[in-house]
Amino acid sequence: MAALSFPPELLVRAQGTGLAIKLALFDVDGVLTDGRIYIGERGEEFKAFSTLDGHGLKSLQQAGIVPVIITGRDSPAVRRRVADLGLAQAFYGVKDKLAVAEPLLAQLGANWGEVAAMGDDWPDLPLLLRAGFACAPPGAHAEVLAVAHHVTRAAAGHGAARECCDLLLMAAGHYERLLHAHHDTLDGSGSA
Repeated sequence: MAALSFPPELLVRAQGTGLAIKLALFDVDGVLTDGRIYIGERGEEFKAFSTLDGHGLKSLQQAGIVPVIITGRDSPAVRRRVADLGLAQAFYGVKDKLAVAEPLLAQLGANWGEVAAMGDDWPDLPLLLRAGFACAPPGAHAEVLAVAHHVTRAAAGHGAARECCDLLLMAAGHYERLLHAHHDTLDGSGSA
């Protein structure tokens, strides 16, 4: 039995308004990071990412839910993190996130009811307003908080995206299976 739980009405909402959630769109700054940007004296950019969030994104992939990064900024740090996680769908330096998302949905055969989105500021609103399930970290802008179906307990860059991923996994019925797979040891002799 999993220690984590969500209210039943939230789990139903996290199933989207289509058949099931197929894609999960994530912003970076203010969602996968705490929103602060560190710039060194030579102009190099530094960001801190949570390993909890990274494992959540990888778990979505294992469950057949496509994690998609759509970020307004482009930086080597973000590209490195996306590559390290093995995420196939990522868009950098995007001014109009909807213009990127709509062709992707068409390409993957999904409708907005089968999409979850997580963002924290105005550029994310077009995605959040259309998504079957909209999620935001607690430090998001007031306009984003007003349209989110769920505001995470965890802060941005400190497990907020993982909370969203866990909620999606639980709503889709994949959470316990993935959790129990981690209970096993590498040689398969652990309890399942």
